[in-house]
Amino acid sequence: MKKSLLLIALLVVFVLTTSSAVSAQTTLIVFAAASLADAFEELADGFEAANPGVDVLFNFASSSDLAAQLAEGAPADVFASANNRQMSAAQDAGRIGSNRRTFVRNRLVLIVPSDNPAQITSLSDLANAGVQIVIAAPSVPVRDYTDTLLERLAADSTYGEAYRTAFMGNVVSEEQNVRQVAAKIALGEADAGIVYTSDVTPDISESVTAIPIPDELNTIASYPIAITDDTSSPELARAFVGYVLSNAGQSTLACWNFIPARLIPEAECTAGQ
Repeated sequence: MKKSLLLIALLVVFVLTTSSAVSAQTTLIVFAAASLADAFEELADGFEAANPGVDVLFNFASSSDLAAQLAEGAPADVFASANNRQMSAAQDAGRIGSNRRTFVRNRLVLIVPSDNPAQITSLSDLANAGVQIVIAAPSVPVRDYTDTLLERLAADSTYGEAYRTAFMGNVVSEEQNVRQVAAKIALGEADAGIVYTSDVTPDISESVTAIPIPDELNTIASYPIAITDDTSSPELARAFVGYVLSNAGQSTLACWNFIPARLIPEAECTAGQ
């Protein structure tokens, strides 16, 4: 009898100890644009180290897909979008209030496979017959920025409307997010693609060549971040957003070739970034 009571007491202590450990572990769900994957994974390591017991769980996809998921009620604490249009869509759906902040910026770049089979050296070559181009699908933020680029090219007498027509005629694939565009070019499945500078990551840098787009034609992408109105961890969500906007967070983003939202000390990047 005494042994049974002792066993029960030990089980109770075990259950209480286990329950305490589980309750101390807090999960923060962050919906983030696909282009942020590498930078946010590293940023989360720093945030988790500063907040023991916190586990940051990411959902990376195109901002349009994420906004649609939020509109359907998917649970999330923070939304980091690659443009304001999709943040507004989440806001219109009643998931985001007026707490959005621009936390980073980006710019477009033309990429080609490292062997460059189509011999592309500038934007003008994208209108050549037979060139195979990959871009993002409509409503994906990088596609919005690409369309703005094409509008500027069409309005430039050096290129004109015929250039835009030829460019779109050469499009062979429209991908669901910008990382899929980058992957297709890295694999040599097309001749050229339009992505963000931050998408030329170490894992594909030897497989692609980046060709800068002139500043007068390029477009700057603004990334907003916001806390969902129904987050179950508002204080933790605010802390995460604060970390993204801190010197540490901004430095991490800068190391992954994003443009910080504000002036910060020069970032010390690890090898490979």
